[in-house]
Amino acid sequence: MKRTKKERQRLLMETIKENPFVTDEQLASQFGVSVQTIRLDRMELSIPELRERIKDVAEKNYENEVKSLPLDEVIGEIIDIELDEKALSIFDVKEEHVFQRNGIARGHHLFAQANSLAVAVINDELALTVKSNVVFVKPVKVGDRVITKAIVRGQDHEKNRTYIDVLSTVNNETVFKGEFEMYRTKGKGDTE
Repeated sequence: MKRTKKERQRLLMETIKENPFVTDEQLASQFGVSVQTIRLDRMELSIPELRERIKDVAEKNYENEVKSLPLDEVIGEIIDIELDEKALSIFDVKEEHVFQRNGIARGHHLFAQANSLAVAVINDELALTVKSNVVFVKPVKVGDRVITKAIVRGQDHEKNRTYIDVLSTVNNETVFKGEFEMYRTKGKGDTE
């Protein structure tokens, strides 16, 4: 049964509110309409395009929050962070990130996004990767948007270690997962 325009627009607003990173192409496929129809609906509803929605989410100034490395050294764009708790970033896979012959993203880009997010989430001037255990679950292709979440699992204050789980997804499907053991100069809440 075909939805009315009003119903489609209501569902469109709900979908974008739930996931501001959804593309017009994904929405068109989900609602069984053309990309142009989605764009017209967005314009009527005053919903900005994807790039603007991402900027809105990222508007909070993380420059003053991230301590362990400059934001321009983070691979991907941090869109949410709670130091020593969790962080979220997005990375758009472009031609320069993939193998020419098959269009599959080079693994070091996915690892770099995960590793730099694991460093960024640590509330310390110095955070270094001690070791990692990673699994590349599924190939990532040019045009994919990789959403990576880092969650601090625990700390060992005697060894100055923080343990972080990282999960990367494309369209809600896991493509990469990793466990990172990070060195830091001080524990959570320490001032010296």
